[in-house]
Amino acid sequence: MTIMKVTYKAAAKINLMLDILTRLDNGYHSLFMLMQSVGLYDTVSVEKAEGDEITITCSQDKIPCDRSNIAYKAAVAFFKATDIEPCGLNIHIEKDIPFAAGMAGGSADGAAVIAALNDIFETDLSNQQLCGIGVKVGADVPFCLTGGTMLAQNIGEILSPLPPLEDCYIVLAKPDRGVSTKEAYGAFDTAVNIRHLDTCGMLYAASEGNFEGICKRCKNVFEQLIEVPERVPIKSILNRHGALCACMSGSGPTVYGIFDDESKAQAAVSNLKSICKNSYITKPVTTGLERI
Repeated sequence: MTIMKVTYKAAAKINLMLDILTRLDNGYHSLFMLMQSVGLYDTVSVEKAEGDEITITCSQDKIPCDRSNIAYKAAVAFFKATDIEPCGLNIHIEKDIPFAAGMAGGSADGAAVIAALNDIFETDLSNQQLCGIGVKVGADVPFCLTGGTMLAQNIGEILSPLPPLEDCYIVLAKPDRGVSTKEAYGAFDTAVNIRHLDTCGMLYAASEGNFEGICKRCKNVFEQLIEVPERVPIKSILNRHGALCACMSGSGPTVYGIFDDESKAQAAVSNLKSICKNSYITKPVTTGLERI
């Protein structure tokens, strides 16, 4: 039976740790990232269409629906990698992951498109092959294809699975402003006296499933480089309500807090709404994509 349409839920991510080790000769950066999928999703539908145009629609009018959209780039990369003759596609994205938030919303959409095309064209590619396509589209796409709890290294394509994060409650607070990832990395390139993070300690804690040790080491090097005015009051509210840690995700501006008590997490979200209307409570999940 020919598959014409496939829909995936694509999970957001947070960085339990993000450090930049160095700038590479090719202009990219070598990273150390402890990544965690969380239960906040975009829903991406991919349908074969007549002709050869790739058409993208989105529930959020702020999202560009042209060739600059990572979903478009993902489709082009899939056809190129598989030598399949490009065909018409209708791609629709229902956005629930905030835009320009440091939570890999665009990368999650790209991952969903690659997975959906693998289903539609029955190419039966391995996860490694899918990730090989994904990294050509964006550094976070391989993780979004896989999900769960992972160490991501180099530019994001080297993934090492870790024990699942202990069941907990994760509060996300996304300020109205966005952050340019390009500008964030540019700030690193010109910065002096960067304080690098306890990557060895974090890796050991994560490999042991040491929840307390992980929370103790949740840090993001971009907090030394990117000024997000709301970050201090968001962290203050999270800490005041008993967060085990409070940290920025990705290049920002989203700040998350990890809680071991749901009522504390709910109280934090209630207080955050006054300064940050895009505030959520979610939980860790073990996969990046879920076909529906």
